[in-house]
Amino acid sequence: MAAALKYAYYPGCVAQGACRELDQSTQALTHALGIELIELKKASCCGSGTFKEESRLLEDTVNARNIALAEQLQLPLLTHCSTCQGVIGHVDERLKEAQAQHPDYLQEVNDLLQQQGCVPYQGSTEVKHLLWALVGDYGLEQLHQTVSRSLQGLKCAAFYGCYLLRAQKTLPFDDPIHPNSMEQVFEAVGATPVIYEGRTQCCGWPLSSYATRESFLMAGKRLKAAIAAGADCLVTPCPLCHLNLDSRQPEVEQVIGESLGLPVLHLPQLVALAVGVPPNELGLDRHIVSTQPVLDRLGIAV
Repeated sequence: MAAALKYAYYPGCVAQGACRELDQSTQALTHALGIELIELKKASCCGSGTFKEESRLLEDTVNARNIALAEQLQLPLLTHCSTCQGVIGHVDERLKEAQAQHPDYLQEVNDLLQQQGCVPYQGSTEVKHLLWALVGDYGLEQLHQTVSRSLQGLKCAAFYGCYLLRAQKTLPFDDPIHPNSMEQVFEAVGATPVIYEGRTQCCGWPLSSYATRESFLMAGKRLKAAIAAGADCLVTPCPLCHLNLDSRQPEVEQVIGESLGLPVLHLPQLVALAVGVPPNELGLDRHIVSTQPVLDRLGIAV
């Protein structure tokens, strides 16, 4: 039963910084669903894929420590960031493979951990994104039964992005080329999925620090495609995607020379609205692009 679900919660960096509404809405949603989160307060940044540019051993050791913190609690590690999921999930795959085929490498990782007074990695748990926890653990049928405020009439465009779909060798509950887990969640809460070109492609965030114009052109292309398909809002499982698609949408508009004004929601914000969480508990007022059109469409008073 959903009431028994319990996870070691890895909030990551962005959700407690530039996108604090993601942490807020994740906490509100899981509380409403009866899911218990034990925050890993001693966890460190996953590296966002950059550690391996210096050293694969560095990326593996840092994230072996993160995973080992969840193993100490004997709980799955729950992420709500596609990048965190991609990095930590892939490290977990790699270290489990090393456990079976390259034990000397895993011993090297654990030796480094023990030198710093950290517990060793055991390979005894799993790394799971909130999306997969909703689909695979809580269950779509139970989610549907929990809905107290149907999102009927709201057209939602999923933006999967890159890391969630293609960073790991195996992808639970979905297909890396033709995913539909987010659309299944939309339908479970009464919303209408919108399919459009580019929903599984990059938002442009990784380019933003050194090729800003190209990054904004990519973001503009994704947003325009969703708008052309009739979307009322974009929904993403990644705060980095959210930053490029929402926080920088005014700058994107300047680069492409067009007005967009498409609200971009975090996945837990959307689901939380459907299960009756008040909008003022979800950080919707923190967005750069107003989310009021979504609330108006649903007839929700703030």
